[in-house]
Amino acid sequence: MAEIVKETVTTQNEGPKAAVTTEVKRVATGTQQVEYIIYFLFGVLEILLVFRLILKLLGANVSSAFVRLIYSLTGIFILPFEGIFRRGFTQGIETASVFEPSTLVAIIVYAVLAWGVVKLVRVLSGERQQTE
Repeated sequence: MAEIVKETVTTQNEGPKAAVTTEVKRVATGTQQVEYIIYFLFGVLEILLVFRLILKLLGANVSSAFVRLIYSLTGIFILPFEGIFRRGFTQGIETASVFEPSTLVAIIVYAVLAWGVVKLVRVLSGERQQTE
């Protein structure tokens, strides 16, 4: 089912008709909907990876349920990038800060992958893209 976006355009005129209101409907094609879903899913993954990066850098407590949830959800997605660079550790008074380059690499790779998948969907759909 196509998404319908309604826009109201008001034009000011002089004379008996002071204002004319026209509704313009823009409908998202099936391909555009697939693109939106791909960007949404990869966007959620990117946000989770950024949370992981920040929590590791700040030395978040692993006994926290939220921290464990983020680490467990993102662990599988950074696995392919583990070992590319060494981790950096800094010991503080109460916590240890960890810089995981694998998380940063994963953020970059998944952003490029999302862009590539969307471009592939556009090519395979055969639809002409309108430039705005």
